[in-house]
Amino acid sequence: MNFHWPSVVAIVASYLIGSLSFAVIVSKAMGMADPRSYGSGNPGATNVLRSGNKAAALATLLLDAIKGWLPVFLVMHFGAAWGMDMGIAALAGLAAFLGHLYPVFFGFQGGKGVATAAGVLLGLDWLLGLATGGTWLIVALFFRYSSLASLAAALFAPAYYLLGGGIVWKLDATAFVAMVGMSLLLAWRHRENIQRLIAGTESKLGSKKKKE
Repeated sequence: MNFHWPSVVAIVASYLIGSLSFAVIVSKAMGMADPRSYGSGNPGATNVLRSGNKAAALATLLLDAIKGWLPVFLVMHFGAAWGMDMGIAALAGLAAFLGHLYPVFFGFQGGKGVATAAGVLLGLDWLLGLATGGTWLIVALFFRYSSLASLAAALFAPAYYLLGGGIVWKLDATAFVAMVGMSLLLAWRHRENIQRLIAGTESKLGSKKKKE
């Protein structure tokens, strides 16, 4: 991994891109209530869906994923000219993910980062993103819990990366560490969901609930 000033610029820029809270931006643009004021209070696509506006939820999901994918894609495809490699691309993705969790533009109160993490994985390798996304989808369809699906995907993503490393995609130590970091942070951000899953009080996909 080559770490120098272009890398620092890329990582900082990635954090700023990640700090764009599209759940709030999309809701405001569509004349909806701030997603931090209802449901779980989490500014993410799942909570926006609780408003009943599927278009807003889909737009939030896609934009949150794109802001994770874009920095990684740019570094992976154009970073070599600036001495940047896959390790820097992974750190840029991690920075975008941290921006979503702790956005400088929104008082450092962000979402849980599932869509943004998915975008990062897609940027590193589309097959890795597809495998992880497939895991999320299967768990979500069977159990109807977005949080459980997210936790399962977070658990399997680093495992998939190791299993396919050197066979399907290039294995990079920095990328693996960044991936594990994202998985741990995702689990931490879902700690209240984990408690509700254990207690049997977690809300299912598509349900509406009062502000917690």
